[in-house]
Amino acid sequence: MFDRPATVMLAGASGGLARAIGSELVRCFPRVSLLTLSRGEVEPLARHDGRHRHLRVALGESSSIRDVETFLSEVGNLPDWVINCCGLLHDGEHGPEKSLDQCRDDWLLESMRVNVLTHLHLAQALGKLLQRRQPLLWASLSAKVGSIGDNHLGGWYSYRISKAALNMLVRNLAIEWGRRLESSCVVAIHPGTTDTALSKPFQENIPAGKLYHAELSAARIVEVLRRLSPPDSGQLLFWDGTPLPW
Repeated sequence: MFDRPATVMLAGASGGLARAIGSELVRCFPRVSLLTLSRGEVEPLARHDGRHRHLRVALGESSSIRDVETFLSEVGNLPDWVINCCGLLHDGEHGPEKSLDQCRDDWLLESMRVNVLTHLHLAQALGKLLQRRQPLLWASLSAKVGSIGDNHLGGWYSYRISKAALNMLVRNLAIEWGRRLESSCVVAIHPGTTDTALSKPFQENIPAGKLYHAELSAARIVEVLRRLSPPDSGQLLFWDGTPLPW
């Protein structure tokens, strides 16, 4: 049902994995219309024969809801797929907390803003424009460490908390849009540990064969999305499409 999208919206499009996903989409669907969102500019993709429209927007801010609504109205058509790649693990001053004593309010709130609000605001903008008979596939890039059932190590408080909140947002969206739309599928996907700036400070401790090139992760994600159907909605998926515990 979702295997041949005519229009794809890619949020957080300037990130390393997002750029690889964009390239994979163009490889699979050379004439796909791409709608990209990010805080900065995004370069056109090679070998792309379709239309590309870009919006510079900070999805973590509530003002982005109106900006995205206006953008979609100007574009004139809604996406068949939405892939939200927005996420944050560390910055120049903060990283994953190993213990409770390392937790700080400002970093937890920033993690929630980037890992949750960027997805919530985009969903709110799109939700006002949804058409009941148009199929919609939504995928939020999440993380296995956001799984409560799979957490056996602890630590990484802000990242785990915010990704668990994102997973609950995805679950809620799946239920609400499943009622509103005739055909929808809303999922969260764990891409595996990918060789991007997000994972760079932690790559020394990754077992051999468990750090994936962005191109491989992107190909896996797009392949999983092509196989999804409405009964798959509301799940947290591993990069191979198998369900993970919430």
